[in-house]
Amino acid sequence: MFFTDEYLQEMQLLRQKYDKSRPNDTDKMLTFMRGFCSDKHNPKPETLRALGYARKKHINQFRNNGEPYIIHPLSMACFAIGLGLSDDNLLAVILLHDICEDTNTSINELPVNDKVKHGVKYMTIQELPGEDKIETKRRYFWSLLEDENALLCKAIDRYSNLHTMVGIFEVERIKRNIRETHELLMPVLKEAKDSYPEYSNELYILRTILRNLYVNLAIIYNEDIFGNESREQLTNCPD
Repeated sequence: MFFTDEYLQEMQLLRQKYDKSRPNDTDKMLTFMRGFCSDKHNPKPETLRALGYARKKHINQFRNNGEPYIIHPLSMACFAIGLGLSDDNLLAVILLHDICEDTNTSINELPVNDKVKHGVKYMTIQELPGEDKIETKRRYFWSLLEDENALLCKAIDRYSNLHTMVGIFEVERIKRNIRETHELLMPVLKEAKDSYPEYSNELYILRTILRNLYVNLAIIYNEDIFGNESREQLTNCPD
């Protein structure tokens, strides 16, 4: 079963209409994050520094749907907190994860500690001489295992991007992201449960919601990446 081009175009128009009518959540999320990080019993100084820096660096940048770009890292940080992932360094990595790629900022310019810089470094794609794009992507994804904050950030980043793509990105771009998630990110997340057993529960949740999301998108966009697996098998929780 798949949807026609006409139906997908109608979905795109509905999505655009929704995005124009929904309230801007930026201020609410900023207020929440400031309050969360300013708790005197559990302060998060790295996250607070990252919050101000990300807001400054992403100013006048917008996502494909017209939203202020800062909504993306803010919503990721709020989602992480909802999962119980509230480590100061992790939240700072999440808020800064697109800074170097999108604003021509070097890792050393980031106003955070070395642990956060290390995570942002592994979130930033860098091509090496002689590599093609496929080799770069494969190296990039597997290198995420070198830093737990980058690994968790990437899983949340991919979930955020996948669930906001419909009606915004062109179909081929969505299909590329579906395949990339299935072939590159999911094997890395499965490997990570042994590398980071302290995050086994959170990794299980992230793998489960990611799998359900990209499988449903694959069905909608008729992207056959699963061979002979049935839909029921695909949507079962990953081991």
